[in-house]
Amino acid sequence: MNLPTNERLHALDAVRGFALLLGVALHATLSYLPGAKAFWTVADAPSTTLALAFFWIHLFRMTLFFLIAGFFGRMLLERLGLRAFVRDRIRRIVAVLACAWPLLFPAIVLVLVGATAVQHGGHLPPTPPPPPMDAHNFPLTHLWFLYVLPMFYAGALALRGVFGRLDDKGAAMARVDALVRVAAGPAAALLLALPAALVLATRAKWPMWFGVPTPDTGLFPNSAALVSFGFAFAAGWLLQRQPALLAKIAGARWHNLLVAVACTVGCLAIVGLVPVLAPATDAGAQALYAGLYAIASWAWTLALLGLALRHCNGYSATRRYLSDASYWMYLVHMPLVMALQVWTSRMALPWWCEFPLLLAVATAMMLGSYEWFVRHGRIGAWLNGKAVPRRKARTLQATHVAG
Repeated sequence: MNLPTNERLHALDAVRGFALLLGVALHATLSYLPGAKAFWTVADAPSTTLALAFFWIHLFRMTLFFLIAGFFGRMLLERLGLRAFVRDRIRRIVAVLACAWPLLFPAIVLVLVGATAVQHGGHLPPTPPPPPMDAHNFPLTHLWFLYVLPMFYAGALALRGVFGRLDDKGAAMARVDALVRVAAGPAAALLLALPAALVLATRAKWPMWFGVPTPDTGLFPNSAALVSFGFAFAAGWLLQRQPALLAKIAGARWHNLLVAVACTVGCLAIVGLVPVLAPATDAGAQALYAGLYAIASWAWTLALLGLALRHCNGYSATRRYLSDASYWMYLVHMPLVMALQVWTSRMALPWWCEFPLLLAVATAMMLGSYEWFVRHGRIGAWLNGKAVPRRKARTLQATHVAG
């Protein structure tokens, strides 16, 4: 497999977009999870199938996303230089969070209030006051990844500076590169899983079925998320130093897929097929599950990355468009999906009718808004680095269709 060194890595672009769009599907399943009334806006007819879909997506999605984020982060730094890199990340990550949250959080609250009214015949029942919006309860919502990413960038830049001063001859980084080559070998999933397995195995009051707890509430991310996702980011950052290792990952895709399936089955054998909110009580079972879960997470990540490198390495206008659109779609999807879940819950149809309908309507609305209001204007330039003029977009599409 030939990987371009001076061109856009289309396979990794596709994987990044895939991870973001899977988040839309993940949140769309929540109303169908058994016991959803205890933790979600609305509870629809429960579906074990969609519960398993949630479990599978949540198992690897953010590990995959942060691995790609680390890879592209270092690539961008090498291309732009330090100052331009920092400006770019502030503009496209920090500023996006600062502007999007004040718009999206009230929309989410509005949907929550509307859903409560619908469920009680148009009236709002007495409810306890919300927790104070302090540092421990601040609702980052689904935008938490934009809050955590700058921490990872800052950590990577700080370590880069330390190594640059103390390792002027590059001996220490040569050893790190050697470790990365070992970690990319046949035992990759097992070795890369060690940090996440350790932090999950020792986590108190851990509801195991829901995997790594996402830091969507509070300004102090939990240790499990910081270690698990921070290590994935670091792995991607270091992998970019040796991009030839991507071919190794592609070659091991079927091996990693088998490991992923086996460990996922082992996890489900321990926790069952439906969500369990109760925390773990058996330390031995928790340790075993943590190990299997972490290995499965990395095995799925490496398998899907390898499959993309093997089958999506060339240019595709459709994949490129969806990859570009995925950032906008993920940003705006939450209140829309929640509102559509309230709508579909009133239909009393089987999940296999409601769920595809929900996704189809949400996707059409998000893609339509992206095409007409984002892609070709200032917001598109802000989110994707540059806007695509309408004439140019049509010309490129016609050229690739003709080719």
